[in-house]
Amino acid sequence: MSAFQRFRENWVRPALFFGNNPISLVGGAVTTASGVTLIGYWLVELFGHVTDNPYLGIIVFLILPALFLSGLILIPVGVLIRRRTLKKAGRIPAEFPRIDLNDPIFRHGIDIVLVATVANILVVATATYHGASYMDSPQFCGRSCHVMAPEYTAYQISAHSHVACVECHIGTGAKAYFSAKVNGTKQLIEVSFHPLAPLAPRIIPNYPTPIPSPVSSLRPARYTCEGCHTPTRFDGDKLLVKSSFADDQQNSESQTVLILHLGGEDSFSHRTGIHGVHLGHIEYIATDPTRTSIPWVQRENPDGSETVYAASALNGVQPKGERRVMDCIDCHNRAAHTFVTADEAINRAMADGVISPSLPWIHKEGLQLLKGEYSSQDDAAAKIPQQLEAFYQAQDPDVLSQKPALVKAAGRELVTLYSQNVFPFMKVTWGTHPNHIGHQDYPGCFRCHDGDHVAKNGASITQDCSACHNLLAVEEAKPKVLSDLGIQLPGQ
Repeated sequence: MSAFQRFRENWVRPALFFGNNPISLVGGAVTTASGVTLIGYWLVELFGHVTDNPYLGIIVFLILPALFLSGLILIPVGVLIRRRTLKKAGRIPAEFPRIDLNDPIFRHGIDIVLVATVANILVVATATYHGASYMDSPQFCGRSCHVMAPEYTAYQISAHSHVACVECHIGTGAKAYFSAKVNGTKQLIEVSFHPLAPLAPRIIPNYPTPIPSPVSSLRPARYTCEGCHTPTRFDGDKLLVKSSFADDQQNSESQTVLILHLGGEDSFSHRTGIHGVHLGHIEYIATDPTRTSIPWVQRENPDGSETVYAASALNGVQPKGERRVMDCIDCHNRAAHTFVTADEAINRAMADGVISPSLPWIHKEGLQLLKGEYSSQDDAAAKIPQQLEAFYQAQDPDVLSQKPALVKAAGRELVTLYSQNVFPFMKVTWGTHPNHIGHQDYPGCFRCHDGDHVAKNGASITQDCSACHNLLAVEEAKPKVLSDLGIQLPGQ
């Protein structure tokens, strides 16, 4: 007997006999239906008809492939169950129904099975690739789960909106991928059981509000930031101009002008400026999850020695907490998910002219509206424009008659600013997520440069402003330095 004949007698004939059962037939139907749907969607997608609906993506790239595989699994499961049932009843035939290859109908059936098998392999491979790619997409990370709305919104308007979430939050390698998916499964369970969590808070898992920044689990900067940014690059100095507006009727505008000493490592391997001084030779201990409280700092000196600076409240005792080497993330902690303060938001909008500074009292009133209490973003979207128009109707009706378009534009922009930074359902409001860059709105630099971090020899971490920047103008109206430099700001 040839090998083909043995295969036909020992495998094909029994498989066809045992495969004639409801479970296997249902499995074949499920596989066929989901497979045809998948192929149809891929063809539609191939011709450019795609949608960014995240839930359609979940159905096509996750649920349908899972159904396809489930159907394939049901086929051998049905075969095994029927074989076991017939064997237990003693009804397995001594000879299985013969396969007549001379029968053209049966031959065509075999051809269909072979084609279907090849198609199944291609569908599984393609679906696996598409599914993995979709789960790595920002759309899946940010839009599939509503609790991620604050982070996804901030990500879309950040300078890193072109960088996929997985580039920073997962990393390469099977271990990192597995860890991320396990964590994602945990979050999925928390979201799924959220409606039941209040009934048994100690038993049923629930997600936190707001979602905490994953600073403790984020990969080191050498695996994330340094993939695009060179830490040893010498950036030198950077001119920074920041506009602000007063709460008077004229919205008096002023500018703060400073030169930031970014520094870095120059061609002579000298480390200077903000980046150079903090580059890879400073360790610290943070005593809170957001790394806002840093009472202990250790610096490696050029000669290899080490100097420890500790807050006076420690009394020489090293605190307990997370110890790590300072890198980019310790200052640029909101690089891709920045939430600004209400004051900064409206100042930027007015400086860009999106909210017209010609509207009297717009800074003061707009700031109050942004900080108002609203039950939801929809509530804010309805009330902010109404309350702004009501303000001008009561205080200065001429503004509504002379500048109605500017008032409407200001109302729309205030709603936009609110919707980009405040998410009541997730308890995210102004100032919820501190930004460690600078030291105006949050402690930032003063976490260490507060004058209270002192070494045993009496030296302290410097508070000299000029070490990081030179102030050329501080809240001056039309600073002369800008005209000297030939810089003209919008609207001036």
